[in-house]
Amino acid sequence: MVSLTSQHIERHFRGSAAVRDVVIGMSDGLTVPFALAAGLSGAVASSGIVVTAGLAELAAGSIAMGLGGYLAAQSEAEHYASERAREEREVRDIPEIEQREVEQILRSYGLAQRPAETIARALSRRPKRWVDFMMRFELGLETPDPRRGTRSALTIGASYAIGGIVPLVPYMVLARATSALTVSVLFTLAALLIFGYVKGRFTGGRAIRSALQSVLIGGAAAAAAFALARAIS
Repeated sequence: MVSLTSQHIERHFRGSAAVRDVVIGMSDGLTVPFALAAGLSGAVASSGIVVTAGLAELAAGSIAMGLGGYLAAQSEAEHYASERAREEREVRDIPEIEQREVEQILRSYGLAQRPAETIARALSRRPKRWVDFMMRFELGLETPDPRRGTRSALTIGASYAIGGIVPLVPYMVLARATSALTVSVLFTLAALLIFGYVKGRFTGGRAIRSALQSVLIGGAAAAAAFALARAIS
């Protein structure tokens, strides 16, 4: 006889933070240098100028995006530490109020009053677990990974650089900016299509819809930059 445990194996995707960082870095990396290159193509004839400006933006953008990811992770960790310290003080100084809050949380999940009181009393005898419960179920905060900031910075920065090099490759090969622009548009729109589709599959959304959204956003940004540069020049 096959047990229910062996029949039902749940598989949940656990790389949401890393995927979020890749999405943030790659989406901006494909869009911003693409729009910059398209805009410069409307004002200059030489691909060399576009490549120089594009690489400078790519370096600055990768550093800025990576730093932003690091600071965001650090802020999240500081916020968690501050809230946990507050909960620890409340558990110590006003345990009766905190115990009633536990009961209210449990009641909101459908438990009757008596079982909720029993669980609240049991938690009150374990202060650390009590605080863990309040952080998770009252505040909705998860314990942050102490290495999250560094990983986030590297992932976002690298994703931005990888995405940003795609629209610049044609300008490195073709001398005339207008000729390179056509190839760059094809390269980048194809990359945006693939990126959007993969993002949709990983995040559990509609892959085709995600792919089309990525193409439309990137294409609109590049078209606006190109039109503005043409109008100014």
